Amino acid sequence: MKPLLYFICTGNSARSQMAEGFARQMLGDRFEILSGGLEPSSLHPLAVRVMAEAGVHISHQYSKPIDVDRLRTAHMAVTLCGDAEERCPVTPPAVRRLHWGLPDPAKAQGGEEERLKIFRQVRDEIEARLHDLAESL
Repeated sequence: MKPLLYFICTGNSARSQMAEGFARQMLGDRFEILSGGLEPSSLHPLAVRVMAEAGVHISHQYSKPIDVDRLRTAHMAVTLCGDAEERCPVTPPAVRRLHWGLPDPAKAQGGEEERLKIFRQVRDEIEARLHDLAESL
C-alpha cells in the first residue's frame, strides 16, 4: 500500500485540486494522492483551465470533504490556506504536516484575463513547491 499525501484547503475548489493534479503526475507512482476541503464546494472551472494549459487534466476531479480517518493515517498533510491550517482536524504526530499559505485564486477580482493571471501564478507556485517536495521525499 502506498503512503498517502493529502492536500487540504477550505473549499477544495482550486488550490488543493491543482496540488492533487500535479502530485498525481509527479508522485503518483510512489504515493496515493488525495485532496479535501473543510467546506467543499465545487471544482473551479478556471483551475481546470489553467491546469490543462500546464498539461495536467483535473476535470475528472471533484470537491470533497476531508476524510478524517484517511487523514489520520496519511504520511503527509499539506494545508494550502490559513483557514485550513487553523481548522484542519488534529493529526497524530506520525503525520508530517506542511503549510503552504497561498492566496485563494477563486477570490480574484476583475475580468477573466486578470483572474486567469492569478490562477496561473498560484498554479505555478504549487508546481514549484511540489517539485521541491518531490526532491525531498
